[in-house]
Amino acid sequence: MRNKNFKGKLILLTVLVTLFGLFIATKFFFLDKQNEFGSLKVLSSPSSTVFLDNVAVGKTTPFEDRVKIGEYMIKLIPQGEATQTASWQGRVKIYKNALTYVNRELGSSDVTSAGEVFTVVKMETAPKNKNYGEIYIETDPLGAIVYLDNDEKGVAPVLLADVIQGTHELSIFMPGFFRRTQKINIDAGYRVNAQIKLAIDQSQKRASDSGKLKEDKTSTESASQKSLKEILIKDTPTGFLRVREEPNIIATEAAQVKPGDRYSVIEEQNSWYKIEYEEGKEGWISSEYAETTQ
Repeated sequence: MRNKNFKGKLILLTVLVTLFGLFIATKFFFLDKQNEFGSLKVLSSPSSTVFLDNVAVGKTTPFEDRVKIGEYMIKLIPQGEATQTASWQGRVKIYKNALTYVNRELGSSDVTSAGEVFTVVKMETAPKNKNYGEIYIETDPLGAIVYLDNDEKGVAPVLLADVIQGTHELSIFMPGFFRRTQKINIDAGYRVNAQIKLAIDQSQKRASDSGKLKEDKTSTESASQKSLKEILIKDTPTGFLRVREEPNIIATEAAQVKPGDRYSVIEEQNSWYKIEYEEGKEGWISSEYAETTQ
């Protein structure tokens, strides 16, 4: 009888110890989760009030602080007399012991505003070379040309793998928009997710509209002038300039021309020139890398 009582007490004690252990483990697990933080850095022009999930953080840009991990809706409201400046909002993710960087240049509307969001995350698969990281780039609008250290890497969205650790220059360009260039640091085994917004270059649009109006008024004279217009190919980061089948950056590459070459302009469209790059062969080049000679 005494043995049965002892056995029962031993079982009860074992159950209590197990439950207590589970309680302690659960408590520390949730406390650990609650104490996980990352870093958020926000810059803007003009200076703006920062809101996270519609709650003002009590600070203006430049803003930098530790924030609990998770996804947030961040909103920037321009301060002071910047009444003609558009506000901005977007979703950002905060990761443990990692930096999320937000930079915005606020214009009078969304199309004239620009900026970038950089988020650093651990790579899902370890790189083959321990000194490499990677960059994933998305752009607004889609299809912008991506340069890394002045080397053209493709059209966004694009993943740049095997990027050696260290500081690099990331540059984004699309005809008709202002170029965005940023220095970024790559850590081995980590990916930088880059979301980049380009601002429209209204001066090109006004020039295009003005040119179209003039062409409508004097079409014969304009056509004659176009046939005589000559351009010189300027230096490019890649050492050559792509000729495309259509006047946009996602069109198929037809050929390549070299800096210093001269061509007659057959037709103009916004920020593109149509040229005859070989006898009987025509294509389009970006006007950013061409200058008129007459």
